[in-house]
Amino acid sequence: MLYAVVDIETTGGFASGNGITEISILIHDGVSVIDTFETLINPAREIPEYIQALTGISNEMVMDAPVFNDIAPKIYELLHNKTFVAHNVNFDYSFVKHQLSLAGYQLQVNKLCTVRLSRKILPGHRSYSLGKLCTALGIEINNRHRAGGDATATAILFGMLLQADAEGIINQSLNKASKEQVLPPNLPKSEIEKLPLNPGVYYFKDQKGKVIYIGKAKSIKKRVCSHFTGYSTTKQRQDFLKDIYSIDFEVCGTELMAFILEASEIKKLWPANNRALKRFEQKYCLYTFEDQKGYLRLGIDKFKKSVPVLYSFNTILEGHNLLKALIKEHLLCEKLCFIQKNRQACTAHQEGNCAGACVGKESAAAYNVRVKYAIQDLKKMLPTFAVIDKGRTEDEQSCLLVEEGKFYGMGYISHHTDINAPEELKSALQPYPSNDYILHMILSHAAQFPQKKIAI
Repeated sequence: MLYAVVDIETTGGFASGNGITEISILIHDGVSVIDTFETLINPAREIPEYIQALTGISNEMVMDAPVFNDIAPKIYELLHNKTFVAHNVNFDYSFVKHQLSLAGYQLQVNKLCTVRLSRKILPGHRSYSLGKLCTALGIEINNRHRAGGDATATAILFGMLLQADAEGIINQSLNKASKEQVLPPNLPKSEIEKLPLNPGVYYFKDQKGKVIYIGKAKSIKKRVCSHFTGYSTTKQRQDFLKDIYSIDFEVCGTELMAFILEASEIKKLWPANNRALKRFEQKYCLYTFEDQKGYLRLGIDKFKKSVPVLYSFNTILEGHNLLKALIKEHLLCEKLCFIQKNRQACTAHQEGNCAGACVGKESAAAYNVRVKYAIQDLKKMLPTFAVIDKGRTEDEQSCLLVEEGKFYGMGYISHHTDINAPEELKSALQPYPSNDYILHMILSHAAQFPQKKIAI
C-alpha cells in the first residue's frame, strides 16, 4: 500500500475562502519515502501579514510560482489511488480536494490522521500538536511551518506509528465501515459511540469544556455525525473540526421538546457558533402602567426586557388590532391607549363611546375599573392548555404547558397525573422563558396534532 503524506501552507483557515501557498507530498511505501514533490504556489490573493510572519512565505516569494491549476495534474497523479496522510488530515484534505475540484479533478481517496492515530497508538502525551509531539518523540523538525519541513516530520511520525501499531489500529481506521477519519481530530470516537438515537439536544465543547455549539435532533447520534460528513469548506465547519473536544447531550421525549430546549439553551449559553436563534428577540408587546394622574394606561411598544408584559406580538399591526378590540369591548379611551395622539379628546368621546377620561371628565378610579376588566378578559382570551406526547420511556409522558398565552414550561409526568389540576401539573414541570418563537412552535404543533392538545 502506498501513502501520500501531505502538508500545505495556506492564506487562511478554511478552503472556500482561501488559497494554498505551498504544498509538499511525500510518497511512503510503508517502510520509507520513495518519492517527493514540493512547490510554492501563487494563491492569486494577498497573503495576510500574520500568515507571512508564521510561515515566512511572502507575496514576493509566490509572485512567480505556479498557480494551482498549473500543477493540478501532477498533484492528482501523486494522490490518486493512495491513502492521504496528514496531521489533522481534514484540514489539508479539504483544501487540496477543493482546489482540485476547481481544476476539474475529483479526488476520492482514503485518509489517515496522524493526530488521531497518535492518540491511540502513542497514548499519554500532554499535547498532540505536531511541534510538541515531535519534540516529545525526538523527531527534529527543520523549517517549521513550511510544507516541506512539516511533511518530513509527519512522514517520520507516520513511520513510527506503523511500527508501533501492534493492534492493527491503522488497518481498522482504513476499514470503510469505520467513519473515524471524518471525525474532528481532537474528538475521541468514544464520544460518538455514547450518543443515543433518541430526540434531544447536543452540545459541542472545546478543550476547556466551554459550549461552542448547540443543536437539536430527531436522532442525536445521526445528526451529530452529519456535521462531519462531506467536505464542506465553510469556516464554521473548519472551526468545528479544530475546536470540538467533547460532546454532551440531553435526551428529550419528542422533537418539539428538543426544539424548545435548543432555543432556550442558546439564549442562556450564547455559543460562539450559533447565530440565527441568538438574534431572535420579541418585537412588540402590550404593556400597562399608571400615569401621573392615576389613570391605568394600555399601550403597544417595542419589547423591553425589564418591563412586565401582558402579551407579545410579531407585528405592531397585530398588537393594535388586539388593543382596539379591547377598547371597543370595554369602552376604553383611544387617547389613553395611545391609538390617538393629536386630539385633545378622542373621537370615541365625541361619539359617546368614551366617558371622557382623556379630558378629565371621568375619574381615574372609575376608568381603571374598566381597564382591569379588560386585562382580565385578555387573560381569558389567551389559551391555557397542555400538549401531551410520548416520554423518554414507556413509564412516562412528556408535557408542555401554555398558560394564558405564554409558555410556562415542560417536563415529564406519569400517566396518572391529573392534567386538569394546574398546580399539580406545574410542580412536575421545569419552567422556561417564553417568547414568540417558542410559542409559535407549540401553537403550530398543537394545530397540526389536535389530539395531543388538552385544554385546561
